[in-house]
Amino acid sequence: MIDRQERVLVVDDEKEILNILTYILEKEGIKVITAPDGDQAMQKICFATPDAVLLDVRMPGLNGLEVLKNIKKIDDDLPVVLITAYADIHQAVEAIKKGACDYLSKPFDNHELVRVVRQVLTEGQLKRRLRTVKDGCGGNFGLIESMGPSDKVARLVADVHRVAKSDFSVIIMGETGSGKELVARAIHGDSERGEALFMAVDCGAIPEPLLESELFGHEKGAFTGAERQKLGKFEMANGGTLFMDEIANMPLGSQAKFLRVVQDRKLYRVGGVKTVDVDIRLLVATNQDLQEMAFAGTFRKDLFYRLSEFTINVPPLRERKEDIPYLAKRFLDLANIELNKAVQGFTEGAVETLMSYTWPGNVRQLRSVIRQATLVVKEMITEKDLIIKRASVPGLAFSPKVQGMPWNNASLGEIVHQSILAVEKEVLMEVLKVTGGNKARAARLLQVDYKTIHTKVKKFGIQESGGYHEKNQAGH
Repeated sequence: MIDRQERVLVVDDEKEILNILTYILEKEGIKVITAPDGDQAMQKICFATPDAVLLDVRMPGLNGLEVLKNIKKIDDDLPVVLITAYADIHQAVEAIKKGACDYLSKPFDNHELVRVVRQVLTEGQLKRRLRTVKDGCGGNFGLIESMGPSDKVARLVADVHRVAKSDFSVIIMGETGSGKELVARAIHGDSERGEALFMAVDCGAIPEPLLESELFGHEKGAFTGAERQKLGKFEMANGGTLFMDEIANMPLGSQAKFLRVVQDRKLYRVGGVKTVDVDIRLLVATNQDLQEMAFAGTFRKDLFYRLSEFTINVPPLRERKEDIPYLAKRFLDLANIELNKAVQGFTEGAVETLMSYTWPGNVRQLRSVIRQATLVVKEMITEKDLIIKRASVPGLAFSPKVQGMPWNNASLGEIVHQSILAVEKEVLMEVLKVTGGNKARAARLLQVDYKTIHTKVKKFGIQESGGYHEKNQAGH
């Protein structure tokens, strides 16, 4: 929400235009400051600190373009909208390239005027808020801008900064949509390789027969269809960073060849006989527990140990709820610009809905929901405008039932507590059956952390196969 009445400086040498613009904008609740020429406009900018400027192009003395240039020297984030005659539109478009946000041609439509002013005020508010965050966080501002200003994101930024200057391989763990690639790009950008190429590879999107060729390249004639030599992702990223997304999807056979290249920093193209030296920084991402997979035999232990020189855990959105209002407003601002709209904000009910939802799709889902709502809303987003589908556990179609239990003079509280434990145990057992005993996947489906699942499995004596053994009633 806006903390104070926002101020717009209107600059025009025609008094009638100043009066008309003042009337229209003040009717919309926007405070207006006026200046009849460029010199007085610069004084008002320095001492009245407006939030946006409506600037006529043609004025005696300093013209609009000269004022624009001076404004950008003082405050590059201050939004400027040019007011121009129809014949000067080409000049206005050129000015936009030099920093103006938009232009209005005379005679202008009142509704269009209000829409443009509200839009640039929103953009300016976002830029000021982000600049405040930037001033307090130093490097990796882009990560905070994209993920939010919470303490958990700040700790994430600290981890990124800590490892970025090294050449360590990094495992980035997190749920789908939580921002793993953003973290990888932040590490690359803050590293000594930041000016070199960042190459991203989705291991789950490349069929196994093509994976080796995609990673290591191939020589002409290496196989049917190989009509020319092709460089692989390793060579293309030489000198820079190679980001392997969803590394857990890489087949075991390919993992062995991948490990060899990672260790030796040399590779053979498919069909080649000469080694090719490669110098890359390796970052990998996964939404599964690689350590658990390594001990289960579904991921090579030696590759896991080679990759895990440093591990970063990206917290899901539900564990950093204080980022939700910031991100929701940011996505609203972006959607307003994209859709050419002026949706003003969220009702209290909408905020409560956003804060209470668990966001299984994380930041990616939040952005989609806000974007959809902005498309259909005119003024304020309400809880009814938020299209949120409650996530169900795939394959989980059962209703936990607790059999009748004897009273045995127990209190209502004790009976309810025992009933909750019984339901919790039944739910956990059923989900572990669905996941084949994979606790990491069960944690994701139930939207809790892995440690919680591990603790409860131990507490209830549940076996990984999905069965369980009853604990000794005496507590032995």
